[in-house]
Amino acid sequence: MVADSLIRAEGLRKDYQVGEQKVPALRGVDLDIPRGSFVAVIGASGSGKSTLMNILGLLDQPTAGRYLLGGEDVSGLDRDRRAELRNKTIGFVFQSFNLLPRTSAIENVELPLLYNGAHLPTEKRHQRARELLQAVGLGDRAHHTPAQLSGGQQQRVAIARALVNDPGLILADEPTGNLDSRTSVEIMEILQRLNRERALTVVLITHEPDIAEYAERVIAFRDGRVVRDEQVARRRDAAAEIRALPPVEEVT
Repeated sequence: MVADSLIRAEGLRKDYQVGEQKVPALRGVDLDIPRGSFVAVIGASGSGKSTLMNILGLLDQPTAGRYLLGGEDVSGLDRDRRAELRNKTIGFVFQSFNLLPRTSAIENVELPLLYNGAHLPTEKRHQRARELLQAVGLGDRAHHTPAQLSGGQQQRVAIARALVNDPGLILADEPTGNLDSRTSVEIMEILQRLNRERALTVVLITHEPDIAEYAERVIAFRDGRVVRDEQVARRRDAAAEIRALPPVEEVT
């Protein structure tokens, strides 16, 4: 086991029943991810990477094997305990942003605070959300709805929302899938910065090799198995790439 491992998978299997046929999605996956690391999980559609993310994010349970999160075996936890642990320790960033359309940016960011059991006063929720919007460069967009924001700005709101409960793990599922090239680099700069400055563990799910190069380690999946697990030889520096790009005006 890796020292100070946050995620450890041992022989993870996941089978789906389709009619009378059993379809394997994961076929005995072993994995160790240390705290504070930035890992990209890459593979084509159907490779098993999204199934792995659902299990790591406590959204699904394995058919067999063990999953330890922070040293706790969470493979067989009941639904309520999984929901509690997920809300307190994991932040999610999705390709489609998953923002409430008629709700402002600050209210979208605050939403997880309403379900974490802490019962924060309204002003403290507002303050926490404002600070995180400022951290992702959207301090002046707090009261804009998603329709008033660009795709990149919506993804920044989603990242701020993922951080609001102060999780130790960020699971980013194709976070640049709906974005143009420049905006994708900007989102990767935020994830790299959060990993570096806050020591957040980031697990990035992607099918794009160039996006995976922003991570420090790449784990490749094929047919439900790990086929490659290696450190990135020449990691891309998103901040340096942004500095080299010509400036553009923000969408208002």
